Amino acid sequence: MQLLPTALRERLARTHFASQAIADKADLSAFGEKPTPRLILGLLILALSFLLGWPAVAACGIAAVYFEEPLVLVVGGPGIYGFSWLLWAVSVYLLGKESYTYGRVFLRWAVRRMLE
Repeated sequence: MQLLPTALRERLARTHFASQAIADKADLSAFGEKPTPRLILGLLILALSFLLGWPAVAACGIAAVYFEEPLVLVVGGPGIYGFSWLLWAVSVYLLGKESYTYGRVFLRWAVRRMLE
């Protein structure tokens, strides 16, 4: 089963990135290495930032209605949402070049698999 139309596959296969991925027989061998503690911490903080984003703002809204105190949402919502962005920035710093490397390995493998 082909995921992409033939014309799109042919055009994608002509790109330097795709042709290199196919020529190098890109695989996921880099994922066999043990991740560094910094990478694990960065991923955990990234997950926490997503959990504190809109779900926490929605929880503030529900709490504001339940307790009949609109300030819970007015103050807490933007505060928690801003804090989630701060956590996201910290996670991006911690993940750094290592996450880019893993992302590139995965993308090369995925492109090769789609085109072969």
